[in-house]
Amino acid sequence: MKILGIDGSGLVASVAIVEDDNLIGEYTTGYKKTHSQTLLPMLDELTKMVELDLNSVDAIAVSAGPGSFTGLRIASATAKGLGLSLGCPIVSVPTVDALAFNLWGSDSLICPIMDARRGQVYTGLYLFETNGDFKVVKAQCAVDFSEIAEDINANGQPVTFLGDGVPVFKDKIAEIIKVPYRFAPAHLNRQHASSVAALGSIYYANGDCEIAADHRPEYLRLSQAERERMEREKSQMPEKEGKA
Repeated sequence: MKILGIDGSGLVASVAIVEDDNLIGEYTTGYKKTHSQTLLPMLDELTKMVELDLNSVDAIAVSAGPGSFTGLRIASATAKGLGLSLGCPIVSVPTVDALAFNLWGSDSLICPIMDARRGQVYTGLYLFETNGDFKVVKAQCAVDFSEIAEDINANGQPVTFLGDGVPVFKDKIAEIIKVPYRFAPAHLNRQHASSVAALGSIYYANGDCEIAADHRPEYLRLSQAERERMEREKSQMPEKEGKA
């Protein structure tokens, strides 16, 4: 089984090929270029390097959100276009789940945190059980950091943090987390398409996929532009007259 992984959910752009239990190749960069400039050239370079015929791919696993609205749209459009042209299905992999999967085999609670701005994080809680099974303790969500901190303290287990929210909330973590904690090292603390592909291969084997035409990103919350539009519309609504 050969899975193409794509991740554009954050600052990192990443593509990878996983075949069965082997990572055939991965191209990941966190340099400040838009994903529209990087994803397709990276994929082209990767396929040449590993002599991959894209028609041999069984499915395309894409980090489907949450994350950067623009990045998600670009990555999803790339996956969808490839899926339509190749006639292969898409596996929508939750972004936060894929981040946690970076730490396969960890003996601690895993808490990815992505900066969602306005004091919020995209986050969730995960565990790897003794048999290696990946357990979702709290499904990915968009919440204030204090809310996920309460869940971590209530859980009582040591926790490992990772994601682009770590530098933003590091002081908060030191202030309010009451259990032992640590941070993932540099090579594991950001999105990797290899994790998307590896987790996607599990979903695909279980039949959890969709045709390319049906694929949509999962944003979890409204974009800033949508929130501002709703606020403008709300402010322009006439107030109801009170009863006499």
